[in-house]
Amino acid sequence: MNYAQYEVFEDLQPFVKCYWSLDAPPAPGPERQRIVPDGCMEMIFHYGDLYQQYALEGIAHLQPRSFVFGQITVPLEIAPTGITGIIAARFQPDGFCPFSAIPLTSMNDRAVALTELFAEEGSQLEEKVMQAQDNEERIQHIESFLCKKLQTEDSMNRVARSAVQALLESGGQHPIQELATQLQINRRQLERKFSKATGMSPKQYSKVLRLQTACKLIGKGTFQHLTALALEAGYYDQAHFIKDFREFTGVTPRQFYAHSLQMSALFTHAG
Repeated sequence: MNYAQYEVFEDLQPFVKCYWSLDAPPAPGPERQRIVPDGCMEMIFHYGDLYQQYALEGIAHLQPRSFVFGQITVPLEIAPTGITGIIAARFQPDGFCPFSAIPLTSMNDRAVALTELFAEEGSQLEEKVMQAQDNEERIQHIESFLCKKLQTEDSMNRVARSAVQALLESGGQHPIQELATQLQINRRQLERKFSKATGMSPKQYSKVLRLQTACKLIGKGTFQHLTALALEAGYYDQAHFIKDFREFTGVTPRQFYAHSLQMSALFTHAG
């Protein structure tokens, strides 16, 4: 498996966190991977074979050739169907908002085809990316498209951006009511603006940040037991940690890390 990250054009850095690519030969057998949410939406292009995506009920369907994946709020599994070839743009938590003509919450847990989002323009972008000779050229096409679609940064919701930054800095441990008070806005207004800008509520986003912290700690292997891990990641106790973990992955932490998690590692240690 060959994973690489690429820098973002300066004008797009407030919106795009990074570009990444993944290339891998066919797996010897079915290799379903659970994905841990990271609070960021992504624009993904399969220049290799498509991936299967498994819904909560276990029903599988092929992902589109090119799409934007909304916020992940329920257990998600994916699996390659052959050769993996992916190029993607990982947006900042509120970074896709200026590019979307549909409510971000309507994209949650969905791979929304570029043709659904951008009609003929999406189809043209897909064709250019598929015909490109290498990832540098693919990124040039993606950046050119995003720059043309970009509204001014003044159109970004500054309340939502400030809230995202505060939650990031606290690792998801900043009380939402306290945050609303600091931003001089009532909690309901904050939740509405935040949801519109990111696709999830401040509470959901805080859960994702704590989950990411826990996953990184597990990856480093620096904890003695789950209770210590839970407290270090900002949970009240071990039971609270396991409850939130199961909400997003459908399994306990021990079950989750007992399997091969190559794709999940990209979302907990990259970007």
